[in-house]
Amino acid sequence: MMTTLYLLFSEGYYSESQDTMLREDLCLEAMQLTHLLVAYEPTNLPPVKALLSLMCFHASRFEARRGRHGEPILYDEQDETLWNQNLIVQGAYFLYGAATGGCLTKYHLEATIAYWNTQKADTPEKWEAILQLYNQLLSIAYSPVAALNRTYALSKARGKAVAIPAAEQLKLERNPFYFALLGELYTDVNSARALQYFEQALSVARTAGDQQTIRKKIDRLRDG
Repeated sequence: MMTTLYLLFSEGYYSESQDTMLREDLCLEAMQLTHLLVAYEPTNLPPVKALLSLMCFHASRFEARRGRHGEPILYDEQDETLWNQNLIVQGAYFLYGAATGGCLTKYHLEATIAYWNTQKADTPEKWEAILQLYNQLLSIAYSPVAALNRTYALSKARGKAVAIPAAEQLKLERNPFYFALLGELYTDVNSARALQYFEQALSVARTAGDQQTIRKKIDRLRDG
């Protein structure tokens, strides 16, 4: 059940099926069902609370993730005044409630990472904490998405010189986010290589929103 709810929310949070970046209807349905599990005593368990916490933290930034015309807004460019503070408080409440029984699941780790992403301050301490959480997550539930995100956190915590070889070792050559990450890492290091990687990302991007975001990166490099 938890895996199904997690996947339902994930499909809404980043949707490819209808070429739509965000499907709030799916996310809200997943949240409502998870709320029911928390409200029912036999299923009011720490991993369920952690999953609901994760959903609350992600949902808190929905309004900031899209521009006026539906265009995607990346995390670094989001207006944090649009973040839903009530959902952030709820997420913290459920995450605190999940910290019982000595149980550590991927939902706990992802929820804690999502908590840190509700703290906009761009500090080495924040990114070091996120990096260590990704290290734990990869040790119990490896995924290409987590590996990419871990490498981005590595760049923020330790610098691009450390992150670039780590990223190149992933070799996720069918994943547009892999090439986009390399483009980000090579920006201000080697503009020609950065442009090459962004163009590769564009060639394999599957949604209009992703293509639009990558084109902006290419335009900035060419104009700069």
